Amino acid sequence: MAARRNYVPATAITMFILMLSMSMSSAISSNELTINEAQNTEARQGSDGLSDVDCSGYTFEDLFDYNFALFNIDIEEDWANAGMTATAYVNGSNSATVRDNLDELFDGAPGGNNDWLSTDEREAVREIGPMCIEDMDTRLGVREGVPHRTASGVDWNDMEFVESGIALDEVDLIAPNHPDERQCSNFGASADCREIPTYATDDLQITMFVKTGEEANMRFDQLPNKGVSDFTLALNVTNMTNAELVLTFPALQGLRIANYSMEDDGVALQEGVDYVAPTEEFLPDGKLRIYQSVDYEKSLWPMGRNLFIDFTTAEPESNDIPQWTSYHPNNNSIIPLMTGTEYLTVAADDLADWATDSNGWNLDCTFTDAGWSARQDETGNLLVTSPSGTASTVATCGIVDPFGAVAVETLDFTFGQPFTPTADITDGENIEFTVTPTGLVAEMTVSAHAHQDGNMGSVRSSMASNQPVTIALPMDGLKPGMVMIMGSASANNMMSFDYMLDYGLEKQSLPPTVTLKMSFDGMNATWDATGLQFTLKGTVSDPDGEQVSMSLQLCGAEATDFTKVGINWEIDVSIATCVLQEIATYDIIITVTDESSVTTTLEINVADPNAVDDSNDESTSDSDSGDDSSALPSVSLLATLSVTLLGAAFARRKQDL
Repeated sequence: MAARRNYVPATAITMFILMLSMSMSSAISSNELTINEAQNTEARQGSDGLSDVDCSGYTFEDLFDYNFALFNIDIEEDWANAGMTATAYVNGSNSATVRDNLDELFDGAPGGNNDWLSTDEREAVREIGPMCIEDMDTRLGVREGVPHRTASGVDWNDMEFVESGIALDEVDLIAPNHPDERQCSNFGASADCREIPTYATDDLQITMFVKTGEEANMRFDQLPNKGVSDFTLALNVTNMTNAELVLTFPALQGLRIANYSMEDDGVALQEGVDYVAPTEEFLPDGKLRIYQSVDYEKSLWPMGRNLFIDFTTAEPESNDIPQWTSYHPNNNSIIPLMTGTEYLTVAADDLADWATDSNGWNLDCTFTDAGWSARQDETGNLLVTSPSGTASTVATCGIVDPFGAVAVETLDFTFGQPFTPTADITDGENIEFTVTPTGLVAEMTVSAHAHQDGNMGSVRSSMASNQPVTIALPMDGLKPGMVMIMGSASANNMMSFDYMLDYGLEKQSLPPTVTLKMSFDGMNATWDATGLQFTLKGTVSDPDGEQVSMSLQLCGAEATDFTKVGINWEIDVSIATCVLQEIATYDIIITVTDESSVTTTLEINVADPNAVDDSNDESTSDSDSGDDSSALPSVSLLATLSVTLLGAAFARRKQDL
């Protein structure tokens, strides 16, 4: 194991990963629940400052002073694997302490222990982190049989980390935009390495979670009876100064807390005074979830604190029977859904009002036709699975609590699809939404609108009975891109049917519009007194509501300094580039581009105010007759000659001086 890890160029980088283990790094050894004092950091480092990435035996609180930590542990259905998500939050002065502690651990490595924490160190940590965490103990153990309260001398079935399932992340460990941020100058630093001082008090977070593509990052010896028989869960919480533990067990009828205690070195603490009792929640999908708050005063160190929770599936001494409420649908009501898949049929908030039980309840439905089934997810949503080609079926539904108690009354419901929909965009501005009734109800009102995240078109409604109905859904106000259809249907004796349909429709971007305003004298530009600049004004808008950018081209030059107020735009245009090129024709192209890169161009020709219109001038006739002596230079030519002569005179005077 050591051979594959020696390439890591940092001292005790592994100690940083230690904090990513979210306080689960000490106390349960391979065979017993024990409290181990943290080993001295120097014992981990060789003379060359390199680490062997051995992370066993440390508590992360030795380095990491968090303000709050949240641990979510989900036991898998096989009762042999688990997934942990752990997030620690560090604020203010604690952040500076953490950064300083980490920097000290890099003593002997380039850039280490210099009061600066770098992105290179952070990336090294991310790379070797899972290896380090795999060495650590989780401080969690289970044991079947009678309740246990002994930390040592008991053969606990300990959970252990699995390297292949571990993923790590952090937020703002290297605080962004810190005023003292600088490039790394140490030997071997990467080209883009940056570092911040360890005294930075910017908040940060550290998170460990299940790696994408994996199902678990912890494992233990499978419980022989998969939780059916009594068992005790033990957790060493020493040094967990302010944490919330959330443990979720697989669906198992009757699983509940039978007893619990918190002990300091074998001495039981007083509930409500020394600790907060665990609470249980029976989820709608049949799972049991436990919440436990943990506080540990630093002054108590090294006193060991252990939490014990006993579980059983034995029937409780007393249990209330679930009851229907007045909010449930009437018997023989129609519950609409889309068939052919698993469909979210009734939202959790609505379903929760149908019945009541102090320990929670779930809906249990038996369908008359094969291929139909129903379940509730963890949050309580009712999901119904149906086969393709079957429009409806009837089900008898009852309510049952976590301990198997059922309500006396059952209700019959018809589950089915009220219509089949199709949709298309034909004119670029509307969605043609066609609804074909299935006969589930005699008549219904269908409402729909074109929908995007944060945007919706106008709502349109229509009655539908036994013939297809097409509803034009305008896309006004929607941005170019993917568009879905959202709406509802209502009918007598049918629950409201709310739907969201995705046909892969896309609204195409319409080109922006741009116009030019004429001046009071009918000219398309207003020249300034110098005759070297003119002003253009106009309006610009985009029918899709997108932002637009504008650019102007003249004589090979480009300008983008438009002033825009609402739909109005204005720009001052210099002809200096044209004069340098001896171009007297001012042909302008204005290009408007929207966010979808669709463009519109406006071509403008601005007349030179100094040019002579000789189409009806006698001088033109004289010129045409060949009498050159009668031709006079234009005003612009005279101005050019004057500037040239003045320049020559000025140059001569300088020579005379």
